[in-house]
Amino acid sequence: MIQGFKEFITRGNVVDLAVAVVIGTAFTAVVTSIVDGIINPLIAAIFGQPNLAGVGNFSIGEGQFSIGLVLDAVFTFLTVAAAIYFLIVMPLNKLAERRKKGEPAPDEPVSPTEIELLTEIRDALKAREQ
Repeated sequence: MIQGFKEFITRGNVVDLAVAVVIGTAFTAVVTSIVDGIINPLIAAIFGQPNLAGVGNFSIGEGQFSIGLVLDAVFTFLTVAAAIYFLIVMPLNKLAERRKKGEPAPDEPVSPTEIELLTEIRDALKAREQ
């Protein structure tokens, strides 16, 4: 049983998932600070409420309804999802496409082909003979 657990934990997918959760958590904190520091003040200026959670509240009898709370959660989710997609997923997909096509990454040095190397050797030998 312990051996099976050890194999499960050391499998690549679990490690990738753990890294994704850590990065997602850290990234969520960044996006949350952007929402709290920039977006919510804009909402306060427009709606006169400190955030979306205070918008659209009403009660029926003893029930308190908050449409703004739902809108706030949806907005935060969409903001985090968009930021992760545009800042992490898209660049990684482009990098994977380049590698698939055999193109070097932007910071990866371009290595010469075999023909280019052989041409350089030939030219160096010719220059040595002269």
